[in-house]
This record gives sequence, C-alpha cells and structure tokens, in this order.
Amino acid sequence: MSLMRSYINMIIRIVFATFVLYAAGCTTNAGTHSKTGNARVAQGDSIYINYHRTAQRVIDSLKLDKSKIFIKVSKGSYLLQLKIGEVVVKGYPVVLGFDPVNDKKQEGDGCTPEGTFKIQSKYPHKSWSKFIWFDYPNDESRKKFEARKKKGEIPKNARIGGEVGIHGVPDKDDRIIDQGINWTLGCVSLKTADINEIYSLVKVGTKVVIVH
Repeated sequence: MSLMRSYINMIIRIVFATFVLYAAGCTTNAGTHSKTGNARVAQGDSIYINYHRTAQRVIDSLKLDKSKIFIKVSKGSYLLQLKIGEVVVKGYPVVLGFDPVNDKKQEGDGCTPEGTFKIQSKYPHKSWSKFIWFDYPNDESRKKFEARKKKGEIPKNARIGGEVGIHGVPDKDDRIIDQGINWTLGCVSLKTADINEIYSLVKVGTKVVIVH
C-alpha cells in the first residue's frame, strides 16, 4: 500500500473519530495522551513560548543567528521548538504517529522515530501544505533496528521504513491539532500556518532532534 493511500485511509478514520467525539460531547484533559491517539493540545499553554509572535520577529529582537536554528520535538509534551543554541525561539503544538508513545521500531508501527536527524529535503505538498523530510533511517536508526532484530523485539523480516518528516494537516484542518488526534504514520504534524513558518526558516542540513 502506498504512503498516500495509507494516509487517505487514516484521514477517513480521523473524520469518523471527529464525528464520534462531537456527537458524544467528549473532551480530553490537558497533558494526557493515549497510544490510540487523542492528546489535548492547547496553544495557550505556557510551553508554547512566543506562539503569538512570529519566529522571525523573535530572532530579530534577540539578534540571533538564524543560520544556527534547529528543531527539537518533545513527543511526551506534543511540542515542537525552534531553537538557536539554548534559546527557545518559539514553541508549537504538534501531533504524532498513531502510536505516539514508543520509538519507531519498524515500518508500519505508527511510531514517530526518536534520535538526531538532518533535513534532507523540503518541498510544497498538495495535501499537507509543506513537507520537511528528514533522514530517517540514518546510521543511528539502523543500529537500533539491527539491535532490536537480534534481541527478537521485531521479526527478522521486518523493514525499517522511511519517508518520515514534518508536515501540515489535510485541507488546512487545524482542528486535528486542537483535538490532539495522532493521525500520521509516524510523521510530526502541525497547523498549516505553523508548518509554513517553520518551512521558511529551516534548510537542507538543519538538525532535527526528537526525544520522548
């Protein structure tokens, strides 16, 4: 099954899940998450530093070197930060793969990989606004993958997967982020305006750090 077909199927599941949530009048609590995918993401929370300011304005006001910018994703906090050195330029709410808790072990597990990566390509995307593609699997990822095979944690015929990146939401549907629906196959997803801003500030070679 192609990546696009898998995502289309996932979007159908999102629409159904959203309908169920609205019909039931369900709400979720801040800071909670589940393996099956609903996490409360509130953009007013203090962890989203400078969220209502443009990142470029923050960089200019602090006279920071934009060429040294990098991305840090904290999965447990559903948080993406643009950082320059130890300075947090801006924080953004995100959602993750449909298993948001675990490190990626193999293709198809719905996990967002953890580790240190680099952007290998970036391009406009007709379905998710922009796609920032990082170099999973890299050497670090492959070492973990082979070690897990040896330990019997994954099947010997498992595949490591790929095509993991950072992107927007289908049809500018920012409610997916507000409702905290972990809908991707392992990518990091943001609101449309947020991915567009990040896209304008990063380049091929920019570091991406993803932690639990």
